[in-house]
Amino acid sequence: MNEYDLTGRIAVVTGGAQGFGRAIAERFVASGAKVAIWDHDIALAEKTAKEIGAEATAFKVDVTDLAAVEKTRDETLKAFGKIDILVNNAGIAGVNKTVWETDLEEWRKVLRINLDGPFICCKAIVPAMLKQGYGRIVNIASIAGKEGNPNAAHYSSSKAGLIALTKSLGKELAQHDILVNAVTPAAARTAIFDQMTQQHIDFMLSKIPKGRFVLVEELAALVAWLASEDCAFSTGAVFDISGGRATY
Repeated sequence: MNEYDLTGRIAVVTGGAQGFGRAIAERFVASGAKVAIWDHDIALAEKTAKEIGAEATAFKVDVTDLAAVEKTRDETLKAFGKIDILVNNAGIAGVNKTVWETDLEEWRKVLRINLDGPFICCKAIVPAMLKQGYGRIVNIASIAGKEGNPNAAHYSSSKAGLIALTKSLGKELAQHDILVNAVTPAAARTAIFDQMTQQHIDFMLSKIPKGRFVLVEELAALVAWLASEDCAFSTGAVFDISGGRATY
């Protein structure tokens, strides 16, 4: 395992209780950081934090609620004194249906969590990063946001929006030592698969030239670099980790 130096850094990982989020939290701790696991499932978040060790702390939060996010931000700042890194990872897949069969509230639910959530977290945390003159933000998008998966328009649209948010915020913060980047992974075998049909899972796998799904540890390694001081010039960028699927 390559080493990235995150010694002394404080990271917030949304949806950090499982899947990509947990792998990222574990990699951050292994790199010397302390991690605030923000998750709506506090029981699972506390279990994960306990398993990771003393450098991880669980916080209950609904990322779609600005007041709740601001409260949790303040609790995190009180506990750790600062926030150096924000990973917007919390997300859902939604129900696999065509656009015309998708319920409006289902569409809104996916957009609220996958796109409103990162916007709200950035809105709440960026001022603290500006005050300290340092920050790294990594948004977990998806290859679906670039290519548009059939029967997943809500998910694809939310991730495309997250890519655009990354580019806009990256430009806004380019004159500060606050870098904002996105990663576009192919799917991984995590709990999010429970929300998908087998037909949709098979479709995603068929599109990956590597012939397998990405490992959560592989994604975490890329995020660790993007969250480090070594990543000093890339901002507003999109980093593919799609096993060759990405066509642009």
